Amino acid sequence: MTGDNATLAVIEALDRVGVPYMLVGSFSSNAYGVVRATKDADIVVAWKGRSVSAVMKKLGPEFRLDPQMQFESVTGTIRSIIEVESIPFRVELFRLSDDPHDLARFERRKRVFHAGFGRQIFIPTPEDVIITKLRWAVGAARGKDRDDVRDVIAVLGDDALDWEYIYRWAEEHGTRKVLNEIRATIPEISREENHDPRGT
Repeated sequence: MTGDNATLAVIEALDRVGVPYMLVGSFSSNAYGVVRATKDADIVVAWKGRSVSAVMKKLGPEFRLDPQMQFESVTGTIRSIIEVESIPFRVELFRLSDDPHDLARFERRKRVFHAGFGRQIFIPTPEDVIITKLRWAVGAARGKDRDDVRDVIAVLGDDALDWEYIYRWAEEHGTRKVLNEIRATIPEISREENHDPRGT
């Protein structure tokens, strides 16, 4: 079994139980930026009266649920961790929280075809990937999130992104300064002196 196999198995289990989901984390930034290896998959789920135990019943014996739920500090939600016995890989299920941006990105999620899975899946928009990665870069001081933000912007290009939406959330989250620093490291954007399309 591979990490892709494990992630797909959990997604299919969520579908069978009828739990709306969105694949986030490295899998979503890989979809828009530069692909990098990862040892976990992060999935936001809207349980809506269903439970992780129902999902576990749809998975095989290779999957083990950590009995201890964990608190995630950036968005203030609860996560359940599913370990894969045969490989160093785990799938983390984050309960959809009441955080305003958490709700907004879930509402805006899009269905795309994932070649590795051979099927369509739900992922955030590129703008919401950038906004979330910025929060983690600042809130958890993770350098890889800064790299992911840079890669998504560099690969898609400035014109492909809704900067008014990104700036609004960056200002609300206090991540605008970090965003500007990251954009300044991208040659094409740096030459434009970090121009804000809104003129501010």
